[in-house]
Amino acid sequence: MNAIETPPDRAAGTAARPDALADRTGYDEAFLGPVVPLPLPASTSVDTVVLPYTHFTVVLRPDRRLAASTAVCIDGQKLLEDVPRDDAWTFDPRVPESQQAGNDVYRDNPLDRGHLVRRLDPVWGAAAEAGRANTDTFHFTNAAPQQDVFNQGKQLWQGLENHLLDHAARFDRKLSVFTGPVLHDSDPPYRGIQVPLRFWKVAAFIQGGALASTAYILDQSPDLSRDRERAMAGAKPGDPPPLGAYRTFQVPVADIAELTGLDLGPLPAADLMPVTRAPEERWRRLESYEDMALGG
Repeated sequence: MNAIETPPDRAAGTAARPDALADRTGYDEAFLGPVVPLPLPASTSVDTVVLPYTHFTVVLRPDRRLAASTAVCIDGQKLLEDVPRDDAWTFDPRVPESQQAGNDVYRDNPLDRGHLVRRLDPVWGAAAEAGRANTDTFHFTNAAPQQDVFNQGKQLWQGLENHLLDHAARFDRKLSVFTGPVLHDSDPPYRGIQVPLRFWKVAAFIQGGALASTAYILDQSPDLSRDRERAMAGAKPGDPPPLGAYRTFQVPVADIAELTGLDLGPLPAADLMPVTRAPEERWRRLESYEDMALGG
C-alpha cells in the first residue's frame, strides 16, 4: 500500500460524540418490500463504521478516511425539488475528525467534494424531514475527491437516478441505490488520503414484480499517454495527482462485487445487463441514456 501521512493539524482531531445524530434511522433494507430485503453492502475483511442519516447510510472505512459504500432510499413520488442547496460541509461528530477527509484535502486545488449519495436523492417526505436529509448529505463522510471538470461522462453519472426513476415510473418509482469509491491499494496518495480513480453505483428497483438491478462505473483514471504527461509537465510539488476526463460505463453487477470486495446480496442475480466475457463488450461505455440496458 502507498505510504500516506496524516497532516499534523489532523493527527489528533476532535473527540467523537457517539450519541450525536441519534434520531437518524438511515437506509431501510426493506424499502422495496419485505420480500426482497437488500442489506448494506459490506465486507468482513476491513473495519468499517456504519453511520445512519436521513433516508441513507454511509459505511465508512476509517483507514481510508472515505466511505466504502453508501445506501439510499429514493421515493420518486415524494421528492421535493425546491429544498435550498446548503454547501456547508461538516464533520460527522460520531467519528473522530482524523478518520474523515475534510477541507484540508480539498483546499486550494481542482478537486471537488463529490457527493456519493446525491444531494437530491434522500430529499423526500415532509418538509422538515426532507430538509434534514439535504443537510445530512453535506457531511464529509458522504464525499470523495473528484476532478472538478464537468463533461458528458459526469453529466450522465449525475443524472442516472433521474433516468432510472423515469424508467421505474411504470412501477412504483422507488429505488434503492448503492454507491461508493473503488478503493484500491494503488490509488495515488495526496494530503493524507488516497484519491480513488473509480466510483461505482448499483441501482435496485422492482420490475414486473421482481427485483431488478443495474450497475455503473464512473472512471476518472488518467489517460497515461496524454493526461498524465500533460499534467506532470506543469506539476508542482504538492499538486494533486493527475486525473482524466470522466467516462461512465454500465457494467455487470458481479463486477462491482469483484472490484470492491463487497457482498451485494441478491443484486448480482437480479442484473438486467446481459453478461458477456468478451472484454470489448463486457463494460458498455455510455454516451447517452439510450445506451443503457434496462430490460423490457
